[in-house]
Amino acid sequence: MTALAALTAVVLPVRAGGEVVPCPADITGDGAVDSADLTVVLADWGQCSQGGSKGCLADFDGDGAISGVDLHFLLTSWGPCISVPSWAEVIEAVPNPDVVTNGVIRERILATGLAWRVRDTATQMEFVLIPPGTFNMGCSASNLYGCDGDENPVHQVTLTNAFYMGRYEVTQAQWQATMGNNPSYYQGDLNRPVEQVSWNTIQGFLSQRGMRLPTEAEWEYACRGGTTTAFHGWPANPSGTNDDSQVGNIAWYEANSGGQTRPVGGKAANGFGLHDMSGNVWEWVNDRYSHSYYASSPAQNPQGPSSGLYRVLRGGSWYDFTYDVRSSYRSGYTPDDSSFYVGFRALRAP
Repeated sequence: MTALAALTAVVLPVRAGGEVVPCPADITGDGAVDSADLTVVLADWGQCSQGGSKGCLADFDGDGAISGVDLHFLLTSWGPCISVPSWAEVIEAVPNPDVVTNGVIRERILATGLAWRVRDTATQMEFVLIPPGTFNMGCSASNLYGCDGDENPVHQVTLTNAFYMGRYEVTQAQWQATMGNNPSYYQGDLNRPVEQVSWNTIQGFLSQRGMRLPTEAEWEYACRGGTTTAFHGWPANPSGTNDDSQVGNIAWYEANSGGQTRPVGGKAANGFGLHDMSGNVWEWVNDRYSHSYYASSPAQNPQGPSSGLYRVLRGGSWYDFTYDVRSSYRSGYTPDDSSFYVGFRALRAP
């Protein structure tokens, strides 16, 4: 590999001694690769000398000279520094505008300084970054269906921390690789979501992998992807829809599933790049369920009731009508029960 090719391959964060080096082209250390760094490269051009303005920091390829190769690396790294969690490798550092079509959401993702789409190196599970934000949580009626009482009152919620959400529901292959078994009823394709897993059972998977379930507020915020409609958007219709006849664009549900789960990722992604947030399998979240919780829910980072017999399920499944796959619909299930239409999605802290 030529020096130019080698540098081009590491435009994004690299590792040194096991630690993440978030921005090797940020010579000045101001959190961005910009004109200040370009000034250093041009000022120290030529044979690398410790007497230069920044020593040899601009000699990115270590060949003893600051040349066009180093300039190319700096220019292709231009912009805010992007860091990658120690548990991950980058797939796409910045949000793909063909998927994350909302410019404001792209800016909020970039503002975190974290890579948008990553892969957990231990499990090969993909995650996308969900930035902090504020949204209205609760009732979103569709053209055919109103809301249940537990979806009200609509209330504003602020999530103050970025988090990584599984791009897909946890698959049978991923479960089997960690737990050594496959409890699913619908087998034959290991890329189907794992099901027949109780809330209690999945805690073992999550603890082994340094993951957790999303809170109910995190789940709904991530599901909506910046929309306020009954059903989240997709690239061809980023604003979302209340039209039940359009749900087949984003969900496997009663009308199109053929009475079974389907391999994950078969429907269009939402505004954050998440697939199957509606339909395929219900998804466990961390919160206990209360019909009246929204009346007293904290405005910031709500964690759910402190007690209760049930845990919350979200998203609907292959078995359900469009009523249940609305972004605001809530259900509860005892944590030791399992079903062939219930699975989960994992979350990781950066």
